[in-house]
Parts: sequence; C-alpha cells; structure tokens
Amino acid sequence: MASILRYFGYLAEDNRLDEATGLTDRQKRLVQNTWTVIKKDQVNSGVAVMIAYFTKYPVYQQEFQPFKDMPLPELPANKKFQAHCANIIAALNSVIDSLHDPGLMDANLIMLAERHKNRGQTEQQFQDMKQVILDVFRQILGKQFTPEVAEAWNITVERTFSKICNVLAN
Repeated sequence: MASILRYFGYLAEDNRLDEATGLTDRQKRLVQNTWTVIKKDQVNSGVAVMIAYFTKYPVYQQEFQPFKDMPLPELPANKKFQAHCANIIAALNSVIDSLHDPGLMDANLIMLAERHKNRGQTEQQFQDMKQVILDVFRQILGKQFTPEVAEAWNITVERTFSKICNVLAN
C-alpha cells in the first residue's frame, strides 16, 4: 500500500527535505529514476555532453591533449574520446548513487574536484559545464523531463557543481 501511495505522491516522507542535498525524498527518486535512462548508454550520453560542451565552448577542447586538434565531427568515433565521455557519466553515476549518503557523495565530489584541480581545470570550466549537462539531459529525457524533474535535476546539478567549485577555489 505504501508503494502505491508513494507512486501518487501521498506519503509525507516524500516531501521531507534532506538539508545536505537540498532534495526531498521524491526529488531524489525522480533524479535516480530518470538517471537510469541517461546511464543506460554511458558512452553516447557522455559523448552528447562533451560534444555540446565543445560546441558551446570550443576553447575548452584545447584543454584535452588527446582531442585538442581533432575536428569536432570526428570525436564521437574516437575510442579515447568515448572512454573519457563514459568516465564523465560514471563520475556522475557515483553522485546519483550516493544521494542517500551525502557524506559519501561529498567524498566522491571532493576526489573528482581534486583530480581536475591537479590538471589545472578551473571553476569557470565547471560552471560552463553545468548548463550544458542540463540541456543535454533535457534532450535525452524528452517528455520525461517534466518541470518537476527539471527542478530536481537543477538542484542536484547545482549542489554537485557548487561542491566541486568550492574545492577548486581553495
């Protein structure tokens, strides 16, 4: 019975706000449920993100030594590029999988940010990636990207990138 009530949004715990993530239990489920669509094809989802990122910010392609001089249309077929793109989705997967454990989520984000900081990545590069990710997810999810889902993803992405940028700034 509880699962039926939860499906229709009638359980009070669905609206309980997790202060650490900024998400309600319902929003966490919305993110996790829609995430299954995105992670189902890690390579193509990651390629879509990175191609959109390099299209919107061509200068950032130069930061990636293996791909810096490669024409954009050739990138999706490049296996090193595909591997990098799959790693992006895998990193996001660790965040989504740990929404129930904000301490673990923060540890994952700190490690991710420290790796990128050691490579010289900047806060601005991550800030620019934020909207690209949301735009690509909106395209991948199509009709599933309802206003309620969009709000849950906006909160998740904002929280994720705020943590990463805090590490990069210090």
